[in-house]
Amino acid sequence: MKSFVIPEIYKSNIIGKIKEARRSKDKLKKDFTPTILDFGSVKFLIARHFGFCYGVENAVEIAYKTIAENPDKRIFFLSEMIHNPDVNADLLSQGVQFLMDTKGNQLIDWQELKPEDAVVVPAFGTTIEIQQQLSSLGIDPYKYDTTCPFVEKVWNRAGQIGERGYSIVVHGKPNHEETRATFSHSKQNAPTVVVNDIKEAERLAKYITRELPKGQFYADFAGQYSEGFDPERDLERIGVVNQTTMLASDTQGIADYLKKVITEHHNAQPAEVERYFANTRDTLCYATNDNQEATYALLENEADLAVVVGGYNSSNTSHLVELCEEKLPTFFIKSHESILDKNLIKRYDLHKKQEIIGDFLSEKEKTTIMLTCGASCPDAVMEAVLLKILSFFNTTQEIDELLLAL
Repeated sequence: MKSFVIPEIYKSNIIGKIKEARRSKDKLKKDFTPTILDFGSVKFLIARHFGFCYGVENAVEIAYKTIAENPDKRIFFLSEMIHNPDVNADLLSQGVQFLMDTKGNQLIDWQELKPEDAVVVPAFGTTIEIQQQLSSLGIDPYKYDTTCPFVEKVWNRAGQIGERGYSIVVHGKPNHEETRATFSHSKQNAPTVVVNDIKEAERLAKYITRELPKGQFYADFAGQYSEGFDPERDLERIGVVNQTTMLASDTQGIADYLKKVITEHHNAQPAEVERYFANTRDTLCYATNDNQEATYALLENEADLAVVVGGYNSSNTSHLVELCEEKLPTFFIKSHESILDKNLIKRYDLHKKQEIIGDFLSEKEKTTIMLTCGASCPDAVMEAVLLKILSFFNTTQEIDELLLAL
């Protein structure tokens, strides 16, 4: 796989050695068991896969290359390049400006842009409407495009099945940048509707089976369907694609459920299934899959708590938090600065959608901590969190000794 040029500020000697040790012993990535660092009084179970993925590294490289090669240009990003506060703060410190916030609200008017400005498309991609807006201003929307190749793969797959007469069901968060981009590209080729979760999929199923009146669809899915969408006509043949950062198991669950509903509705025989439901299993992102599988493997072990690091608006990170929360106390933090001291931590509550301050480590003879992070979290941030927690304990092992033993 291609290697990227990543700024030194995002690298970590410790995390780099952990990843390299695992890669050298598991080149095919079949072993999802965690890395164990046992310091005596505290033991860390570190997920097999975490941190910058291919798409994020590609975006980071292009972003910093754009800054370096255009010292005399104004540089704008459509929105946050990736969902990590450290990366975005560093870009802003170098004079980069964001045109929109993560919800798509305009921060800088389009008319302030000039043809000579550099405009960078983030890793999530962007909508066709925004591409056209940039073109109308004399700006090439593809010149500084960091769209993840796996996001583009979803767009291409949606286009292919749309051309074969299927409508597209996008599993994603309706207001997420990637979902907005995927929806925009998908609806160019096929009627498209977005479902956020299995509950919305179950609601959609009632329009497939005609249990609910057509008119109610437009209220239930307001803002989530393409222009001219007719549930009676456009839910006869469907395919499911995903926002690549959703839980793979959730996307597959929604696809399996809708497949069952539509084939039973048409009383389809096994050989006739593809007449009504397109096979789109290959739209799941490898990095999202790997990180989630590594978290499942992590949770097969016993521990006192889990720490998940990443941006609070990071979809893939929030799903790792959800998995961990099912088993043990979980602390979702954005950096080592969130750890106020051994007994106090500032964490993000997914349910309340806000930061809260509460208890952290309890006094125990030995504490076991699960540690992972999202795909947009730099290794340097993970190292800082590891070392901050480690500083609270009297240890019997040196970290260099443990790294050598991996």
